[in-house]
Amino acid sequence: NQRYATNGVTGLIVRELGKKAGLPPVQEFVVRNDCGCGSTIGPIISTATGIRAIDMGCPQLSMHSIRETMGVKDFTHGLALFRAFFESFKEVDDNIES
Repeated sequence: NQRYATNGVTGLIVRELGKKAGLPPVQEFVVRNDCGCGSTIGPIISTATGIRAIDMGCPQLSMHSIRETMGVKDFTHGLALFRAFFESFKEVDDNIES
């Protein structure tokens, strides 16, 4: 599906960063191919620049659904994951490429 930027490689990078940070497994979201859905600017930017991209973030109440909410731990885990990206991306990326 070309509505989201995440692919197998970028998803693996985020999962590995989460493991390095000692976080619980990330929650992954998949849209069925036969269901319409929204989109993000990620695929457009990735295609235009060649930069690998991933769509990620913490849910916000009523952002898309009444069922999307987050707790304090979701926020702190999200912050730790973003911190792990800046601290460990090169190491994880090098390990994937080798």
